[in-house]
Amino acid sequence: MEAANSKLKSEDEWRAILSPEQFRILRQKGTEAPNTGNYNHHDASGVYGCAACGTPLYKSSTKFSSGCGWPAFFDAIPGAVSRHEDRSMFMTRIEITCTACGGHLGHVFKGEGFDTPTDERHCVNSVSLNFKEE
Repeated sequence: MEAANSKLKSEDEWRAILSPEQFRILRQKGTEAPNTGNYNHHDASGVYGCAACGTPLYKSSTKFSSGCGWPAFFDAIPGAVSRHEDRSMFMTRIEITCTACGGHLGHVFKGEGFDTPTDERHCVNSVSLNFKEE
């Protein structure tokens, strides 16, 4: 039997604990409108975790201003974020999800020329995140 605090839940269980907008984005792979999220221009020191299960995903030290309209990070906490090929919207992209619960975070883009150590931009929906100040 699955533990009550398990990070793997049925869609009905997720629907019961997430807001409708969180469910749409985290479970149905939606996207919030650009420049509307709480964390797009957020610059406090701390850790961004999964809004669904609480798993730490990104350190604030990896966040940067990309001008894309969503929070951008150049790297995730090792093992916290998984990558999957996404062929929706008539293109191929790399979707990123929370490794622990499978919640949709956004997409990762490479080779855009940002001055970051990885030359990657993890474009993450604010709705998919919670922030814990250090």
